[in-house]
Order: sequence, then C-alpha cells, then structure tokens
Amino acid sequence: MNNTYVPGFLEVLRTYLSENHSDAHRVLHQYQTMERTFLLQSDLSDGLQQVCAGEGGEGLADTPLAEVITLTQEAVFEASWVYMAVRRRIGRWLYLRIHLETMGVEEISVSEFLRIKERVSAGSQESDEWLLEVDLQPFSRYLQKPHEAHSIGRGVEFLNRRLSSRLFEELGKGDERLLEFLQVHSYRGRQLMLNDRINSVETLRRALRGARAVLAHRSPDTSWEAMAHELGSFGFEAGWGDSVSRVYETMQLLLDILEAPSPDALEAFLARIPMVFSLVILSPHGWFGQSNVLGRPDTGGQVVYILDQVRALEQEMRQRLREQGLDIEPGVLVVTRLIPQAEGTSCDERIEHIAGTRSARILRVPFRNQSGEVVPHWMSRFEIWPYLERFTLDVEREVLAELNGRPDLIIGNYSDGNLVASLLAHRLGTTQCNIAHALEKTKYLYSDLFWKDNEDQYHFSCQFTADLIAMNMADFIITSTYQEIAGTDHSIGQYEGHMAFTLPGLYRVVHGVDVYDPKFNIVSPGADPQVYFPISETDRRLNHLLPEIEELIFGGNDQVVSRGVLAEPEKPLLFTMARLDRIKNIVGLVEWYGQSPALREQANLLVASGYIDPDASSDKEERAQIALLHEMMDRYDLNSQVRWVEGQVDRERNGELYRYIASHRGVFVQPALFEAFGLTIIEAMSTGLPTFATRFGGPLEIIEDGISGFHIDPNQGAEAADRIAGFLSRCQKDPGYWEQISKGALARVSARYTWKRYAERLMTLSRVYGFWRHVTNLERVEAKRYLEMLYALQFRPRAAAMAEE
Repeated sequence: MNNTYVPGFLEVLRTYLSENHSDAHRVLHQYQTMERTFLLQSDLSDGLQQVCAGEGGEGLADTPLAEVITLTQEAVFEASWVYMAVRRRIGRWLYLRIHLETMGVEEISVSEFLRIKERVSAGSQESDEWLLEVDLQPFSRYLQKPHEAHSIGRGVEFLNRRLSSRLFEELGKGDERLLEFLQVHSYRGRQLMLNDRINSVETLRRALRGARAVLAHRSPDTSWEAMAHELGSFGFEAGWGDSVSRVYETMQLLLDILEAPSPDALEAFLARIPMVFSLVILSPHGWFGQSNVLGRPDTGGQVVYILDQVRALEQEMRQRLREQGLDIEPGVLVVTRLIPQAEGTSCDERIEHIAGTRSARILRVPFRNQSGEVVPHWMSRFEIWPYLERFTLDVEREVLAELNGRPDLIIGNYSDGNLVASLLAHRLGTTQCNIAHALEKTKYLYSDLFWKDNEDQYHFSCQFTADLIAMNMADFIITSTYQEIAGTDHSIGQYEGHMAFTLPGLYRVVHGVDVYDPKFNIVSPGADPQVYFPISETDRRLNHLLPEIEELIFGGNDQVVSRGVLAEPEKPLLFTMARLDRIKNIVGLVEWYGQSPALREQANLLVASGYIDPDASSDKEERAQIALLHEMMDRYDLNSQVRWVEGQVDRERNGELYRYIASHRGVFVQPALFEAFGLTIIEAMSTGLPTFATRFGGPLEIIEDGISGFHIDPNQGAEAADRIAGFLSRCQKDPGYWEQISKGALARVSARYTWKRYAERLMTLSRVYGFWRHVTNLERVEAKRYLEMLYALQFRPRAAAMAEE
C-alpha cells in the first residue's frame, strides 16, 4: 500500500511563493503596473505571457503560481493584497489572497471575496458586514448530485440511476410509492391506469400476470377498446396502450421494475404514462406573434423557438396519447402579453390559432398598472418587472378557463417568463420547466457589481433576483448546450456565473445555483424542416421567390429599404442576419470586412439587420448601432461591396435566401460577442450553407470546427476575417472543399438538432421529474419557502420602486 504524502494545491503554492519570492513578485508586479483594480482571466493571461516573454522570464510559465493564474477567472487588487477567484475545475471554486510584499497566501471564503469586491468597487475602506447573504446550499445538503463535470446537463439520467436504487433498495418503499403514483392518474374525472380493484403491490403483481396471460392469446393489433372490459376486471383502465402489443410491452416494463428496477426501464415506463394532457408556455415580453413581429425590439429567436417548439410538442403529445389508447386532444397555450397599440401586428388579439398545429393557441393577457388600467403600449423587456405579479394572477384565471383545469406542465422562457412560471406553478402545484435563452448577467461585464450604474436603463436588480428565484424554484431546467450551464475548461457558463455574485447594497449571493444540480438537462432545438432544408432537394425549392431574393440582394426594387449596391455581383456572398444590437456584433463584422483587403477582394457582404433609418427604431441601443453601422459604411467606403437591407421576417423567403447563397458558394457568418445557442446557425447549416460562428457560447458545441463549420473569435476581428478569406481562397482552388463542409453541416444537424428529438426528450423529462417530484422531496419545499421570502423582501420592493419612477 502506497502511503506517500501528496501535498495539497494550496500547500504547493505556499511553498513556491516562499522559495521563489523574486520570481513571484515579478509576475504579480506586472499586474500592478496595469493600474487596474479588477482583472479578468484574459488580462491575467496576457500579463503572464508578457512576463514570460521578457528577459529572464523563461520557465515562469511552468510554475505553481502560473497554474493558479491560469485557473483564476477574476482578480481584485487592493492595497498590498491580490484576491483571486480560482476555478480549479468546472463548478468548483477556491478563493484566496496573496500578499504582494511577503508573498504570504491564505484561503478566504466566498463571502469575504465578495465583500472585497464591494469595497473596492465603491472606493471605500469598509464593506457592509451585515448585508443580506443568500445561501441556498443548506437546502440541498441531502440532495444526491453528480460529482463529475461530464455528468452536468444529464440530470435525469443521474436521478434515475441514483434515486431508483435508493427508492427500491435502500428505503424498500419503491413498490408502494410507484403504486400510489399509478393510482393518481386521471383526466377530467376519468380514472386512468388503475381502478380500485388494485389496492396493494401484491394485487398489482397478480393483476399484471393475469392480464399478460390473456393478452398472450390476442392478436397484437387488437385495439384497447376490444379488451377494455376484460382488462378492467383485473383492475386496469385506459392508458396502458392502444393495442395488445403496446399494452403487453408496458405491463412487461412495470413487472421488470417491480422485479429488479433499472434506470433505463424506469425511464422507458414513465415515458408511456399518460401524464401530460395540457401545457402552458410563458413568454411575456416583446411582440409575440406569427407575422410582422420579427426584427422588432426584443423580438427574435425566442419567438421562432417557441412557435417551432409548440408544433413539435403538440405533435408529440398527440402521438403519445394515441399510443396510450386515449382519444384526447392535447391542449397547448402560449401565454404572452396583449398590446392594444399593436402597430399592425396581431398582438392586440386575445386568442390566436398557431399555424401548423391543430389546436394550439396564443393567449394574450394585458399588463395592468397599479390602478388596474391596461397598459396600451409596448415596453422593453427591462421595464416590465412591476407588472408581472398581477399578470400572473390574471394569467392563472385565463389559463384555468381556457384549459378547463390546471395545466400538467408549465414552461417559462427568459427571465420574465421564468419568474411568472415559478409563481404560477407554485400556486397551481404544477411541474415547472425553465428555459433561459439568455442570462443577462453574463452578457454585460460586471453588471452585478455595478448594477446601480445601469439601474435606470436595465433594472438588473430585479432581473438578477428574478433569475435566482426562478432557477431554484424550477423542477427542471433545459438548456440548448453544455456551455450554457457550465462553460468550458477555460471559461465559465451562464448558469455557473450565478453560483456566487453580489449586488452591493442589496445582497450578496454566496451559494446561488449549483451547476451539478440534477435539475439541469441539455435538450437542443432544431430548425423547421419544412422551411430550412438542403439545396439538394431541388423539387422543394421555392423558385418563384428567386426574383424577390435577387432584388433583395442586388437591388432594382425601390421598395426594398437598403444601403449599398454590389458592383461585382458575381462574387460569392458573406451573409449575416440578426437583431442589430451590440451583443450580436453586426457592426463588428462590417468593420472586419472593411479592414480586410483579402476578404473584400474575394466576396461581397450581405447584412440583413435592423433598420436603415435610425428614426424607425424605438430602441435606444438599436439606434446607436444603426448610427455605428452607417459610420463603418462611410469610413471604409463600402457602398459597392456591402449590401445592407433591413431585418427579414419572412421565414419561407429566408429559407430560400440561405439556399440561394449556398447555391452561389457563399457562407453564413454569425459574429456575436456571445450567443447562448444560435438558431440562425442551425437554420443556415440545415440548408447546407457553410457557417462561421462565434466561439463564445452554444456555437462552440453546435459546430465541429473544420468539419461542419468554423469557429471564430469575435474579439480578434482580423484573425476571423483571415480565416473566412482563407476558406474562400481554398474553395476557389478546390471546389470540393465547399461541398465537404456543406455535407458536414447537414450531417451534424441531422444527428443532433431536430425538433422531433427535442419534443421526445422534453415530454420524457416532464414525466420523469413529475414522478420523482411525487415520490420524493424533489419539490424542495424548504427551499421554496426561503425563495418566497427573497421574492417578498427583495424583488417586490425593487419592482414597486420601478412602478413609482
């Protein structure tokens, strides 16, 4: 047995600093010369490289201090100390401080690190020792969680493995709780699955054996109706399947679980249980509609996502109910805000049927002010917080009336929708799913620490509090990518950024959300296959739209609001399409193009974004970006090489636009500073259009670099331009290379990103979490009481203050 002592991480660092004082001082002094109190990981890395590249710097990159610096995501300099937030691995943090003169090192608590940040940001010598600290860790001390980073985002798999073993073996009550679970299922007073003939586990076992013996002598395709009476005498009601073969398989799965439970069998069985007959999807902000809304402020990919989601979910729900032997029409409601001043949209209509579905609807409920009057105009997503509590109560009443009862699943979208979903699910006792789409705290640098500076415009104090509450209230959370939860080995994820943070003067979060929590699941969406299909499917092409598309790209139609006319139309096109805001970085792409002679020589640039006239926009940030884009066009004299058209909202034409550009051997470019997922990337790849996309966020997972597309760093514009130019140059010499990347894109989407896969997985998750919520304490009652207090004492006063402004 090897008992060799292995020193710990901190001990190794302490020894190095003690024995190599001069070298350590040299490295840390480099950061002091920057004369900045806050340094990010990129700043620390640059500083270390400069020291190592300098005279006598050889070997400094391979030291314990260099390792710590590489792992440090943030450093704070104050007086004679540097305080460091060290991310030893994904979701696992260590906080320490090093004295800049003695090189002494100490571990500190997360609370102390946050207090230092508060003190330094305020330019004060003292921090508020009695500031409210939010700590949710004690409420999950008995919750089983994975320990390995590769298990993050696979929560349902972990739960089934660990809880099924504990429930059936350790506690010895699994059989009874499973029976209780099966007994509660009904639909509008109609009992499903089991009747009162089965009142014990032993009775259930006998009934299953007897029913299977009867089924063994029936034709596999015999319908449920033909055997309902006979199976009813054993104690079975509708819900087991639509045919003998289906019922037999379901009963066999249950017997297998009762005999020797396994995670796979349990998930397969639960996927067959009739549990979800209706669901509500919440998306309050923006202009939610099916036409004439895309491109408006706060209205983009989330609307497309939800509409495609609804079509896939309704189809999946109907198929499952049919396979369960139930003639029930699923109910799907998308709940959003009713806007009386609808500006030519349908946002003033209370009910709107969703095209492509049989019965799914948009239900619009107005915002009301403190006097109960309907708010008539659109408002920014950052301004809606005072209205959400009353909106929730109005939505509850409307939803119960429309569905003739409570929904079986509530899905929130974005910060506002997730908060409303939390409040509504809590009131109705319904399973809740959250989808963030984008978490604003990670998009705006130090938006928590300097929240007061942004409060008038963004009201982050409300939003970050709402996010914290909703994340912890949800039964399960789905994300489109792993990075959205936990980032990479070198960068933190959106949710990981909510583990610990501070809003100085309000509260500090020492344990907010745990990325290892089994509520997290990765369920990636797709693109509508009826709209976004490959260029090779020529019989499906919308050739009648080609004249419109060519006018859009090359001009000739005065009705197309645009700037620029392409002088060399034979060149391939670089195409980008997104909202015109700072994060989407459209202005940055135009600047890269303007500064790259090689790129300008080989291709034209087509930009579909925003408005040409800044006065046409009601959004302050968009107007600023419009002005910057005009400035770039002027600065680099791009009117003959860049075609800028306003944002395009016709999905059918957009699908053909992707294919048109692909047929002329162009590429799609998504240059965002950060992209949570990237639906336009999936759309482009679904048509076979080679895609270059930001390496920050979801695209890093969507695209296999050099196989199904390419990653670019939006902070290194010259390098990004060179990479795109290099691809075009290679394609000129080797036309087969374009085809190779195009086929790689199509294969990637087909394997990973389809709405059918999404719907199947989401429906299974809703059943599995509903089951564990019923038979265990996954409902986390204690934590929810704590969160109710946070809502009442923090969120409500902040929202009320907004209403009084």
